[in-house]
Amino acid sequence: MELSVENLGVARGGIAILEGVSFRLRAGEALVLRGPNGAGKTTLLRTVAGLQPPQAGHISLDRDAMAYAGHADGLKSSLTVAENLRFWAEVFGTSDISSVLTAYDLLPLADRRAGNLSAGQKRRLGLARMLVTGRAVWVMDEPTVSLDTTATALFAAAVKRHLDAGGMALLATHIDLGLPQATTLDVGPFRAKQPALDDFDEVFL
Repeated sequence: MELSVENLGVARGGIAILEGVSFRLRAGEALVLRGPNGAGKTTLLRTVAGLQPPQAGHISLDRDAMAYAGHADGLKSSLTVAENLRFWAEVFGTSDISSVLTAYDLLPLADRRAGNLSAGQKRRLGLARMLVTGRAVWVMDEPTVSLDTTATALFAAAVKRHLDAGGMALLATHIDLGLPQATTLDVGPFRAKQPALDDFDEVFL
């Protein structure tokens, strides 16, 4: 299996953000997107994950092979930690959540309502959803936000196990996760050129 992105152009609010983005991701590999805030990393991830259409280019892998984790944790606050994971496991047709609870140190919190968790605990639970999807490609936007050093290490270990099992990961993060299988891609050189203003446009600025 291979994720191939060729000459991709993406837009935010109808304005071109990135153009000509190309990369390939094979089984066991991770690609880390780098660039300043507002550079287009989130827009690129959402486009690859199929949450918005590209302006140009081609994405080869079926979106059903991908699982996306963005800034929202995707939790139901009235459900417990275990109930949230069971819900997502049923959505994706998987069953085992015990290993997931252990992987993210959530077993002591299994019966606690998600609405009563700290920000870091909610983030861990949100990321744990990726483990029950059974999807080959994890697409993640700033996954370590709200995580402390210990939780970040748990996340990095989960990603490494996923890669070792033949999975792939595409993520935007400024944190070095210590993944030997990871390469980086700076989105800066792919910033789209904005059209020059003419005298008519300047009248309305």
